[in-house]
Amino acid sequence: MKKILLVEDEMHVVSFIKKGLTEEGFDVTVAFDGNTGLHLFSENNFDLAILDIMLPDKNGLEVCKEIRKVNTNIPVLFLTALGTAENIVLGLEIGADDYLVKPFKFIELLARIRTLLRRTEGGTATTEIQEEHVYRFTDLEVNDYTKEVIRDSKPVSLTTTEYKLLLYFIKNKNKVLSRIDILEEVWGVNFDIGTNVVDVYVNYLRKKIDAHADQKLIHTVIGMGYVLKDNG
Repeated sequence: MKKILLVEDEMHVVSFIKKGLTEEGFDVTVAFDGNTGLHLFSENNFDLAILDIMLPDKNGLEVCKEIRKVNTNIPVLFLTALGTAENIVLGLEIGADDYLVKPFKFIELLARIRTLLRRTEGGTATTEIQEEHVYRFTDLEVNDYTKEVIRDSKPVSLTTTEYKLLLYFIKNKNKVLSRIDILEEVWGVNFDIGTNVVDVYVNYLRKKIDAHADQKLIHTVIGMGYVLKDNG
């Protein structure tokens, strides 16, 4: 049973979400303010966190920042009544993996949760099966079974979204990927193409993958998008 932390202060939203997720077989723990949410997070092992942005004591953005300081892997989904592109990008920039604008349908929330959980599921497998899920390019290695990333024999810690972006790049090495391609593959939602969330996350990835390497792998193709290749 997957354990979900729900941090939300609107009682009717809490009731709606908890009832639906419990019926779907999830174990839901609720906090009604940010500080309580962080306390529960520190005391339990959750598989996913759902955070409202507007919360008492400590807002959802602050809660997400604190979570990311100690855990870069747990999927974080924001619920927000602030549906502007700026607010969405802000939430994603600080480490959230997805967002849902209020009001929303439960079926959509459930689909987002299942997608995020699939991204982080590992599991045991034989070496042969695992090897089928290992992608290599120059000195970069991405293991899509263990979700481990190695560059120049050193482990690289990525958030869920950063990992999914890198996986998309390495599966399509040497192919120029447009921002629209990346938005659809990594986030799976229709973003306003005027937002810069792709550029922000590519920069995050560069800092972790390329910053300390002599050979840069992630390149900008002006007017077209980005490409993972071994030369400029």
